[in-house]
Parts: sequence; C-alpha cells; structure tokens
Amino acid sequence: QVQLVESGGGLVQPGGSLTLSCVASGTIFSIAAMGWYRQAPGKQRELVAIILLGGNTNYADSMKGRFTVSRDNAKNTVYLQMNSLKPEDTAVYYCYCVTNKAYWGQGTQVTVSS
Repeated sequence: QVQLVESGGGLVQPGGSLTLSCVASGTIFSIAAMGWYRQAPGKQRELVAIILLGGNTNYADSMKGRFTVSRDNAKNTVYLQMNSLKPEDTAVYYCYCVTNKAYWGQGTQVTVSS
C-alpha cells in the first residue's frame, strides 16, 4: 500500500506562484510515474502534468509554459511549480502515482483570486 500526502496549496493572487509537493510512503518498489491532476467545482478531474521514472514529462496544453513538474526519486517526492496562475486554475489538486497500481492523494486546494 502507498500513501500520498500533498502540501503547498493555498490562496494566491492572479499572476502569482505556488509550489505543490507530494511525498509517497509505504511499500514502494518502483514508482513508474508521478504527477498531478486537478478538479474544479462542477468539472471532471483533468490531467495537469505527469513525470515518468526516466524523467519524461507530459503536460496538459493549458499548463505548458506555466507549470513545471519535477521529482526526487530518492525521496519519492513529486513537485509542481505553478507560475502565472489564473483564476481558472482554482481547483483541488491531486497527487497521483503508479507503482503496481494507481494511487491518489487526498488533494490540496489551490485558489487563485484577488
């Protein structure tokens, strides 16, 4: 079993930045992928960014150039640096990882508002 704990969410003004972190713990042999999804009120959960074990990344089009996903394999940690935040980025951000199966964190709220 794997547990994911996110941190770093909060309230930020439009144009501001936030960094999310997620630590995986438990019985971990190899994490093939880690990343982030988000879910805004009334909308479906959507991909934000994923980073594979070898370092390849995949971003949703609306996040390219503004968000950067990275990971520290030694610490089983994934980060999401978010810049130039917009009100439409307001959502609950969920950490995600794939080992023998997929695991999800509890989510952290990000609110972009003036």
